[in-house]
Amino acid sequence: MLAIRLSKAALVGALALTCTLVVYGNVVEPAVNLAFVQHVLSMDTILPDSGIADRSITDPVLQRGAFTLIVVAEALTALLLWIGVALMLARLRAPRGAFARAKTWAVAGLSLGFLVWQGGFLGIGGEWFGMWMSKVWNGQESAFRFAMTVLGVLIYVALPEAGDPDGIRGG
Repeated sequence: MLAIRLSKAALVGALALTCTLVVYGNVVEPAVNLAFVQHVLSMDTILPDSGIADRSITDPVLQRGAFTLIVVAEALTALLLWIGVALMLARLRAPRGAFARAKTWAVAGLSLGFLVWQGGFLGIGGEWFGMWMSKVWNGQESAFRFAMTVLGVLIYVALPEAGDPDGIRGG
């Protein structure tokens, strides 16, 4: 049981580290990813005859707002994951219910992370703004990899331990 608990905390910690590094990069050198968001929203590299080009957002204020919203969501994801890791580690030897309740923070962070990368990058960026059509500003593959990694860890963390029928609710 201790090995499984350590494993869950370590996997959440690895994703917390990744999210923290993403946020750090966006804060320290925002120009790179801001340019990405600007190009996706302006739809300036999608197929020229695309019928969805009228969805574009070219206002720099709105583009910066979208970038800020993304970074805030990524930062909140990282924070929730770190809280989850700390609580899981603090309750490694606690009864099942206490450890299960500690996983709640990690589940919240993993869920938000999935929403950011699946809903935000793949859904909104990829489908609404046609990012999939761009040969230059297409983050579909990396967003999919991250979303699936987050989803896999979410499923693993949410699984109840042997003899724990209540899952993350605990008892």
